[in-house]
Amino acid sequence: MTSSFSADTTAESTVIDGVHYHQFDIVIVGAGGAGMRAAIEAGPGAKTAVISKLYPTRSHTGAAQGGMAAALANVEEDSWEWHTFDTIKGGDYLVDQDAAEILAKEAIDAVIDLENMGLPFNRTPEGKIDQRRFGGHTRDHGKSPVRRACYAADRTGHMILQTLFQNCVRLGINFFNEYYALDLIMTEVDGVKKPSGVVAYELATGDIHVFQAKAIIFATGGFGKIYKTTSNAHTLTGDGVGIIWRKGLPLEDMEFFQFHPTGLAGLGILLTEGARGEGAILRNASGERFMERYAPTIKDLAPRDIVARCMVQEVAEGRGAGPHKDYVYLDCTHLGAEVLETKLPDITEFARTYLGVDPVVEPVPVMPTAHYAMGGIPTNVRAEVLSDNDTVVPGLYAAGECACVSVHGSNRLGTNSLLDINVFGKRAGNNAVEYVQNVDFTPLPENPAAFVQELVENARNSNGTERLSTIRKELQEHMDRNAQVFRTDESLAEVTETIHNLRDRYRNIAVQDKGRRFNTDLLEAIELGFLLDLAEVVVYSARNRKESRGGHMRDDFPKRDDENYMKHTMAYLTGDPLSSDAADHITLDWKPVTITRYQPMERKY
Repeated sequence: MTSSFSADTTAESTVIDGVHYHQFDIVIVGAGGAGMRAAIEAGPGAKTAVISKLYPTRSHTGAAQGGMAAALANVEEDSWEWHTFDTIKGGDYLVDQDAAEILAKEAIDAVIDLENMGLPFNRTPEGKIDQRRFGGHTRDHGKSPVRRACYAADRTGHMILQTLFQNCVRLGINFFNEYYALDLIMTEVDGVKKPSGVVAYELATGDIHVFQAKAIIFATGGFGKIYKTTSNAHTLTGDGVGIIWRKGLPLEDMEFFQFHPTGLAGLGILLTEGARGEGAILRNASGERFMERYAPTIKDLAPRDIVARCMVQEVAEGRGAGPHKDYVYLDCTHLGAEVLETKLPDITEFARTYLGVDPVVEPVPVMPTAHYAMGGIPTNVRAEVLSDNDTVVPGLYAAGECACVSVHGSNRLGTNSLLDINVFGKRAGNNAVEYVQNVDFTPLPENPAAFVQELVENARNSNGTERLSTIRKELQEHMDRNAQVFRTDESLAEVTETIHNLRDRYRNIAVQDKGRRFNTDLLEAIELGFLLDLAEVVVYSARNRKESRGGHMRDDFPKRDDENYMKHTMAYLTGDPLSSDAADHITLDWKPVTITRYQPMERKY
């Protein structure tokens, strides 16, 4: 069903041979934080549509808890230069420093923009936006923790999502909700390939829709469902990243995946880093505050990659808690009921509901959970998608977790994701408006929906013997076992073989539901194809990087190797993705890291 909130309700379409055709200046794929922030900039200056596989307020931005970084200096002295340094150091120096400077400088206006839109931030007694500590954020270039995270209890992402959606409604943005984008149409004009439209499947009817556009912005989020233990929702299957990959455009730094330290043990449900920002402590089975040994300066507020590795190491060395000694504790008991119920109400309730543990009186079992993709669709600082190291694809943009600008390098600092979607979502929207004012529509090819029609019908008519849920479960379990916090060439080779076997079995799947309306079985079959594609790129890129850096920890190459690997991985699809060997269809190259002010040095916390 089409949901249009424009004042004149103009979301006209033409139906030709059963396919619905729409025309907009700008089409945004994804209605999370980045997509709606782009829409707020694009809507007033161009006819804009947002396509979303979910109702916008169900997008995964709403699951973000702890805060959004900005050097407002409302509570303590702070500066955007310190924020820039922390972002670069936290990313283990694989961050493009021009992008980090933009992120930190524009963070202040990004927060004020949200405040002016109506976001209800927590306040200091003086009425200013309150700020709290978060992992890796420091003053004076690493001397001590600083209060930089602006927050709304532990529901910051939820508040951002609601605020952005309300403002999109106010601006009359056209939303197409529960439409699954499945293809990007690229048309060659004067020897240059440009996007001319997006093809989407309407969940409610099973109809195919073609959205012709002058500019297209991808804001489709991450792909954490390649893992079993993950904070990501069931819908985060990497569709946007997978579409870009299948069009022959590169993906950048896919080996770097973040494992958030504090997921509920055995479940992966996230407990915000804001708990440690408020003073919560990680303890092993004996009650020791073990992070004092690993990061004596900022302890539990070290960057996420460091904390996650330390937790796994504690368990591996026999200091884990519980019947199987397979987790550690997050101790919030000293914070008191008032802090937990007012500043951290959601995570308090999560622990009670899912583990039967009350954080007010007992520590909470936690272990790392797959959380965030640092890699994705390569862009420049204007959010323009790149077809190689520096060539722009005219009219194609990406922002948020699906994009790699690269502002997070090999490890994202907490609170920089909500910042990223606002800073670069805004830039994508503004730059798309500027672009469409000077170009005409690129003609669509003949029968632009043919690929998606064939994809959908092949899935609908599949009558094999393999169950989707079985293949997905095996993929996720093997990724958890072999490509999680610690990796080796042996473990990566094992999961590579598994993925190739699962690909063969994927050809023999069975879709039980043959209907057209609300056929989620069919769509899960297509989503599984994207998961297999992206898991393979993650693992193939990881085997090629023979060092440890940020979220990529190789037990067989435990040191960072700046001489050989201070560069971004660029992966290209160059053959048949169904071939049995990844080397037959994936080609890897390198891209230099942009260094402006801070030379790589050892990370000490």
